[in-house]
Amino acid sequence: MSDSRVIAEIGAQTDLPPGTVLLHDLQKSSTEIVLHPIPTADPNDPLNWSRWRKALNFALANVFVLFTFVLLDISSVAYGSYTVELHITYSTFTVASAVGFTGLAVGCVLFIPFVHKYGRRPIYLLSCAVQFASAVWYAKMNSRGEMIAVSLLSGLGGALSETLVQVTIADLFFVHQHATMSAIFLLVQAAGSFLGPVAAGYVVVAQGWRWIWWWCAIFLGANFFLVGAFFEESKYIPQIAGHPPTATDLTEVSATDKADKNGLILVEQDDGHMRYIDMKPRSYRQRMALFTKTDASVTHHFYQPFVILCTFPAVAYTALTYGCLVAWYAVIVSVVASTIIYPPYNFSASSLGLMSIAPFVGCALGSILGGPLNDRLISWLARRNRGVFEPEMRLYMSVPAAVLNVGGILIVGLGLAHGLAWPALAIGFGVFGFGFVIIGDAALAYVTDCYQDIVGDALVAVVFVRNGLSLVIMFSLSPWRSALGLQNLFVSLAMIALAIFLVPIPLMIWGKKARVKTAERYRNLSNRQSSRRTVS
Repeated sequence: MSDSRVIAEIGAQTDLPPGTVLLHDLQKSSTEIVLHPIPTADPNDPLNWSRWRKALNFALANVFVLFTFVLLDISSVAYGSYTVELHITYSTFTVASAVGFTGLAVGCVLFIPFVHKYGRRPIYLLSCAVQFASAVWYAKMNSRGEMIAVSLLSGLGGALSETLVQVTIADLFFVHQHATMSAIFLLVQAAGSFLGPVAAGYVVVAQGWRWIWWWCAIFLGANFFLVGAFFEESKYIPQIAGHPPTATDLTEVSATDKADKNGLILVEQDDGHMRYIDMKPRSYRQRMALFTKTDASVTHHFYQPFVILCTFPAVAYTALTYGCLVAWYAVIVSVVASTIIYPPYNFSASSLGLMSIAPFVGCALGSILGGPLNDRLISWLARRNRGVFEPEMRLYMSVPAAVLNVGGILIVGLGLAHGLAWPALAIGFGVFGFGFVIIGDAALAYVTDCYQDIVGDALVAVVFVRNGLSLVIMFSLSPWRSALGLQNLFVSLAMIALAIFLVPIPLMIWGKKARVKTAERYRNLSNRQSSRRTVS
């Protein structure tokens, strides 16, 4: 049976649910990848950018992520200094952390609609500027009230770090690359979250706690200028449709859509008439324009994420999973930071920072498996499925990773409760980090593969839940810990995590049926996007 008939059969049976694509044309080659999304013939299409242009843009986006998470996660290293100099209590510290999550949750809802309206570039710059101001304020704060206020501001500034980078991945890369790029993003996020505190610990000891924030301000200021000078706009509004991704069609594209010496491409319109479209590569000044504005209203983007969250199971799964991962990480960091500075551990600020190396090593190993191996796995599974890729293939690696992640939570919690030596805590933290990346990478790639055209709004919902859950957990942590004690606190966390992280099992069984049922709603929402590639 030909692969075109395979797709035709799928379309006839299920109206081709979102995310189901022909990844391998087995009649032509068992190894060649069919590109999705379908690139146009336009040299300005980000999917057609050269490797170095994509690499530069993605690298700058990851530098942005790195320093965002350094800014958000180094505060715990100076907890001991805050208690002495600013008279910060543990309750105040957890409230400040919770308020930071409030800023992260609210900020993505407020700012992402303007990403659709004005482009990625100006919002990246705005976020960098707000984070720079936050770092300066952190360095100069002198009261508990200031700590809470600046935590809110830094949360607002960093709110776009997850959503906007995932939108950039969807702009630049193809389906078979999504897991690898998401894994790189999660590894960089982990580097900021885990290695930032390592460096910060030594800075606190050598220069004092205020200098961890001055160093952040220096790097964030440099990042602002790098983004301003080199980060290209990746928002793309197609002037011509993408061509079907087969070898025959690619030959036809080169013959009929060939640019003349003036950079014009001859294309056929829907009515059958031919016309020329200006497809000259943009100049440096055009690529670095501050705004890429569209006239369409973006009002619906302020509420559409919540509609998507409640009506698309894949989005709800990703939101709950990613939210649980980050909230549980915040709990572990907070509890460890407030516990091991006292006997029997008596850790200094620098030693406390060094504890973050363990989860980073786990995340690094998880990125190798959760990214490239996941992309290879879905390619292999698609070939076994007559070349057809289903997004649920992304979730196979999540189940064993769930067991590891929960095991890491228990090792850390029970180790703290029973005073185990610090290497045991480090091992548990590392196992947690390993599972964190594999689970998170699979979830993010899954929702991107399922709903490419509405991924911006979908990820706003994901990040809102992620930070909202962290907010609730951090506000509840102090009384929760007092009521249950360390051991039972971590046992309850582990059981909740296990229940959530095993949701991929029912999704692997019924996920495609859910995509079939949401296909019409997805097309309606897709048609409301200011820029999109597929038209239904």
